[in-house]
Amino acid sequence: MNVSRTLLLLTLLTSVCSAQEAQTVIETPAMPKNPPKTWLTYHLAHPGPELALDPNPVFFWKGRYHLHYIYKNQSGYVFAHVSSDDMVHWDWHPTVLGPTTMGHGMFSGTGFITKDGRPAMVYHGKGSGRNWISYALDDNLDQWSKPHEMTPRDKDGKLMTDMPYFDPDIWINDGTYYGVNGRSSKESAVIMKSGNLKDWDYIGELLHPDFDEKKLGVGRDEDISCANMFQLGEKWVLLCISHKLGCRYFIGDFKGEQFLPEQHGLMNWSRAEYFAPESLLTPDGRRVMWAWCAPRGVRKPISKRLQKGIQSLPRELSLSEEGTLLIKPLRELKKLRSEEKTVEDLTVKSDTTHRLKGISGDTMELEIVLDAPTAQGYGVKVLCDEDGEKGLTISSGKGSKTLNVGYIQPPFALQEGEDLTLRIFVDKNMIEVFANDRQAALAWYEYDPQDLQVRLFSKGGDLKVKRMSAWQMKSIYPKSETELKGNTQ
Repeated sequence: MNVSRTLLLLTLLTSVCSAQEAQTVIETPAMPKNPPKTWLTYHLAHPGPELALDPNPVFFWKGRYHLHYIYKNQSGYVFAHVSSDDMVHWDWHPTVLGPTTMGHGMFSGTGFITKDGRPAMVYHGKGSGRNWISYALDDNLDQWSKPHEMTPRDKDGKLMTDMPYFDPDIWINDGTYYGVNGRSSKESAVIMKSGNLKDWDYIGELLHPDFDEKKLGVGRDEDISCANMFQLGEKWVLLCISHKLGCRYFIGDFKGEQFLPEQHGLMNWSRAEYFAPESLLTPDGRRVMWAWCAPRGVRKPISKRLQKGIQSLPRELSLSEEGTLLIKPLRELKKLRSEEKTVEDLTVKSDTTHRLKGISGDTMELEIVLDAPTAQGYGVKVLCDEDGEKGLTISSGKGSKTLNVGYIQPPFALQEGEDLTLRIFVDKNMIEVFANDRQAALAWYEYDPQDLQVRLFSKGGDLKVKRMSAWQMKSIYPKSETELKGNTQ
């Protein structure tokens, strides 16, 4: 597969339209030669000035991973297309999916592989009021078929064209295609089925009548948007958002061709900063997800410094023996590590702080293993000053039911005698934290460029650190011209 040649040809391609139609302009997003120093270094993010949003159809196909995300250019809402051989380093393809090629803007959807082994995508046509299906025509996923509608028929065989819906997803169960379509917050998401992806039979509401609001802690009328349904082991998982709650998930079963959740959990705890999830299945059987991340609310100065369309670090999802969701950072991220520094068998005395000499930075990964902590309060501060002031605090304490990450408090509790392993990814203003593979959280922090220190602290008891490792993280983007010149001197 000659990706470079295909990309070059497509970049040069234009379509001559009639006098009444706009000319199709095929553009390829690209990082500027000298990006701002405040930009993120190892998160995938849109390099252009345009509005950029959530991840959408993702695939593994012919040895490469392909991800699409929404952005807006002069023609309207389009799908950017990036590909990778490791889900860490990405190359932009020409933007070929948009109003001038598909007949409408591109909005939320997902990707899947058909029963006969073809990559396909389902998405909402912005302004069309309908959901659409299209098929890849080449192995680089740069050419797509003319889309056709995903519209169900009722029990009398009549097309249900008057039903408003959006945010479709399609999956295969026992040889049958099932599709979910999101609707407004006042109307339930609906499910339908097909044998050929053209003729769809309406089933009804996605959620089973036995949905237990009290057990799950969420109402069945909470909107289900940006849906992504897949199987993990013997269970089914639905990733989705509520526009009020942000990213969330259900774990459960199918019963009578409807989804019956047994568990519900959040992946976001502040102003929908973790949003619009999308996932794929890797060749080695891992379920990997992304989400759109954007600082919102009072932290507007951060937004001005960062790229648009920031995607989360890829997360590996699995189920524990008890059937709960496990969340790990993508294992391929380890290839970005450099300059390892490790401290072992460290004790932080009660009511003290400990500065980690030689460990600092704003583009790094930390892995901290705490020996069954029992102090009343303990944790780590990143991006703090020389005196241990300022900084973002990641903390917990004896008997705590939460993991405090700056201004958010995700639910998390240690078992009696259990060690705590934290993996902390600092990428400029963006911090992602993983705790014992059972919880993950994202927070933003406004810091001064000179404040790069890391400190441990403990209150009401000693804190024993089995091991702490730190790595500087390499950029996933090509080096700027300035950096290249510096390396040759």
